Amino acid sequence: MHIHILGICGTFMGGLAALAREAGHRVTGCDAAVYPPMSDQLRSLGIDLIEGYGADQLSLNPDVWVVGNVVSRARQPDGGPRYPLMEAILDQGLAYTSGPQWLSEHVLQGRHVLAVAGTHGKTTTTSMLAWVLQHAGLAPGFLIGGVPTNFGISARLGQGPCFVIEADEYDTAFFDKRSKFVHYRPRTAVMNNLEFDHADIFDDLAAIERQFHHLVRTIPSTGRVIVNGLEESLARVLHMGCWSEVRSFGAAASDFSAQGEPDSFDVLERGRTVAHLEWDLTGVHNQLNALACIAAAQHVGVAPEASALGLRGFLNVKRRMEVRGVVNGVTVYDDFAHHPTAMRTTIDGLRRKVGGARILAVFEPRSNTMKLGAMKAQLPWSLEQADLSFCHAGGLGWDAAQVLSPMGNKARVAPDIAALVQQVGQAARPGDHILCMSNGGFGDVHAKLLAALAGR
Repeated sequence: MHIHILGICGTFMGGLAALAREAGHRVTGCDAAVYPPMSDQLRSLGIDLIEGYGADQLSLNPDVWVVGNVVSRARQPDGGPRYPLMEAILDQGLAYTSGPQWLSEHVLQGRHVLAVAGTHGKTTTTSMLAWVLQHAGLAPGFLIGGVPTNFGISARLGQGPCFVIEADEYDTAFFDKRSKFVHYRPRTAVMNNLEFDHADIFDDLAAIERQFHHLVRTIPSTGRVIVNGLEESLARVLHMGCWSEVRSFGAAASDFSAQGEPDSFDVLERGRTVAHLEWDLTGVHNQLNALACIAAAQHVGVAPEASALGLRGFLNVKRRMEVRGVVNGVTVYDDFAHHPTAMRTTIDGLRRKVGGARILAVFEPRSNTMKLGAMKAQLPWSLEQADLSFCHAGGLGWDAAQVLSPMGNKARVAPDIAALVQQVGQAARPGDHILCMSNGGFGDVHAKLLAALAGR
């Protein structure tokens, strides 16, 4: 089969392309911005990439067009279509489908799917689970929205019956507004947490809860739902109806709980110690991720003690508290945190690690939710444990200085990357920890900060 993927350089679609190529299909694709590292990764697999969405690509004549959710019916300022190829596909009545639908029909069918959903921690927990199953000898397939360090790739078919997938609640395509995860039909489903996010497609938290319940409806009676026992929103989801075994984690009364510090703790199953985990990860959020992973792995026959043994060798995902360099006693980190709750938990994890050393939080409100200002009021709360905070405010439709004013002189705002680097460089001193948080490239601020610190 020849498939042509529209929006191929996105993390999910790029992973799908790799799986399709591994399965023996001919894969081509296009995107508005064909750039490394995804472009290099795809070309190394023999996948031809085309820049842009020109209608001349119809001459490729694939068996099916696979459409990413970046594609829309939007128009250019001059009135022309932003995605002429999509318009041509529609005009000619050609066969097209969404990425999640194609994945469901051609990769996931017949597999034991383990899906990890939640507002935060999906990528990390999915990576943990894939690694635990690999360590246990199950050779799972996986599709992850990041690059797990233990594997060095974001997707593979695997050799066993298990397939681990990061289950995103974002919409499937412009013609299918259901969440992506509705297509995956998991037998084991993790629901890590649930907060309001994606303000560009969801009106409120209740709308997201409904999508999570659509996921619950797809799980068989012999399946397992693994739910964070600390989350009222997830309790509301299950209250709508659940037809599968439920295992909880996190709370003292949950099926799985932890006793000890996040980097060294006992794992308890219904009050009985079943494993002990010591590892390099920090933060209560990672402790909860580990409990969810252990509960999920148990459903496919991996004992908690074996899971803990695997997790001891787990290396965190790239862009999750990743040290980018140390210059003149100043450590610079890169982290994917962009939701206020994720920012707070990330800073908390670093605080537990560095004790009383100064933390300089450098961030950009880049996600659609943050650009819309839907959660701007939570920013001072999310930054409480940082000693100084620096906000890149370029391109926002709201006043970042006013939002951060309750923080007084602990918060500073910069209109562009150059000004931001200058501010942080002047404030930093030996022993500091600079934590850069964004869900994008952040203008390569990490390298620029390291260069500025070296030059100083």
